[in-house]
Amino acid sequence: MRVLVVEDEEDLVEALRFGLVRADYATDTAFDLAEASQKLYVTSYDLMILDLNLPDGDGTELCGAIRRGELAGETGPDLRILMLTARDRLADRVRGLDEGADDYLVKPFAFAELLARVRALLRRESGGGSAVWTVGELRLDTARHEAYRGGRRLQLSPKEFAVLRYLMSRPGQVVSTEDLLEHVWDENADPFTNTVRVTIGTLRRKLSDGDEERLIETVVRHGYRLKETPAGAGP
Repeated sequence: MRVLVVEDEEDLVEALRFGLVRADYATDTAFDLAEASQKLYVTSYDLMILDLNLPDGDGTELCGAIRRGELAGETGPDLRILMLTARDRLADRVRGLDEGADDYLVKPFAFAELLARVRALLRRESGGGSAVWTVGELRLDTARHEAYRGGRRLQLSPKEFAVLRYLMSRPGQVVSTEDLLEHVWDENADPFTNTVRVTIGTLRRKLSDGDEERLIETVVRHGYRLKETPAGAGP
């Protein structure tokens, strides 16, 4: 999943980016509304963490423009938005939520709480209601960063975990290489490398041990599809 952090405090931006990347979220940053609007125009983000007090305006205005469909580009009005601000008055929280924020977190905050709110918002985006996702015999614990096939724990790299999480959010659907680059890799990824194909290859081998059925199909000229199989026993 791909996250945009819009915040003008450099130390906080770096801390958020570091923590989110460690949690396997592709993370881009913007320091003001203009930069955020530009990145929202070219990239389809899954979630935005938005400060309200920015050098060139109020983040609430950007939130409202997104919800009203006034911001053209790749990111649509269904973007999940977590407002992050020092404003703690009830009126400010009400205004932020009325303008379309999905959640509101007041500074100072514990990063563990922010991460839990990010997980909750992205579960809502994928139609889930739990930190544990299940597709057939696959089970993904997004809070503990653990993955299982039946009773076998999968030893996945951070990027393999992120790819599996994205595929599990769209079971049975064809996901293109471009979609994976857009949602699992950040803005520094080279679109002309074979990094997606290599990551899919290693993930596919780890999911299928011995005679187990392959769960990731290649759909020629279109992308990849995660098959749904009968659920197995948990660990």
